[in-house]
Amino acid sequence: MKAAVRATQRNRTSRLLGAAALVVLLASTACEAGKGDGPDESTATDRPSATDSAPAGTSSAEPDESGSPNPTGGSSSTAGHGGGDDAKADGTAVCAEADLSYATTSQDEPGDQVRHLLLTVTNAGDKTCTVYGYPRVQLGADAQAPVALIKDSDPKTPATLAPGEEANAALLVSGGQRDTYEAHSISVVLQGRKHGSTASGPIGFPMPGAGPLTVDDGGRVTYWMTPSGLALDFIMSL
Repeated sequence: MKAAVRATQRNRTSRLLGAAALVVLLASTACEAGKGDGPDESTATDRPSATDSAPAGTSSAEPDESGSPNPTGGSSSTAGHGGGDDAKADGTAVCAEADLSYATTSQDEPGDQVRHLLLTVTNAGDKTCTVYGYPRVQLGADAQAPVALIKDSDPKTPATLAPGEEANAALLVSGGQRDTYEAHSISVVLQGRKHGSTASGPIGFPMPGAGPLTVDDGGRVTYWMTPSGLALDFIMSL
């Protein structure tokens, strides 16, 4: 009887010790799991530094000598003489110097001082092309600056020319202002698609008569547009 009691006590003691060991093991595991609370190096998200470099493929713009933005990185194309810009998505390219023929027509009565001119470019090629902006006109070798633009003449859309079609710009060579001089030439630079770019070098337009033009700093020119009458409306009353 006493042996049975002692065996029962030993079994109870073993169960108590086993239970105590299990409690200690669970407490130890919980403490180890608690060590990971809060941010650690493997999960923290770094904030971008203000000095991080720009992503590859982007470009910055710096002013060139003319004051126009000049891309200095990335894959942007630049406009040069003879076309400069790539073809548009619809296949229409910028009209280059070699694509066009040129004409100058006086709008004044014979014998009167020539003041009002119509500049015309005709697509002489076999593909459709677009003339952008306005002609940058220099009257004579002594001109101090290009002829000023009539901003209100902006047609909002560039002149796209199929083969044989023409675009026109009206040119007032003198507006009764100061600094009168004689011009023996009319030089025009075509603009590219991008603002400030060019699609040609200086192009000599034909003179409207045998003698020089009397010009001054009151000269004005319109944007290129297809209706000749619309272009002339901006200068004939001046």
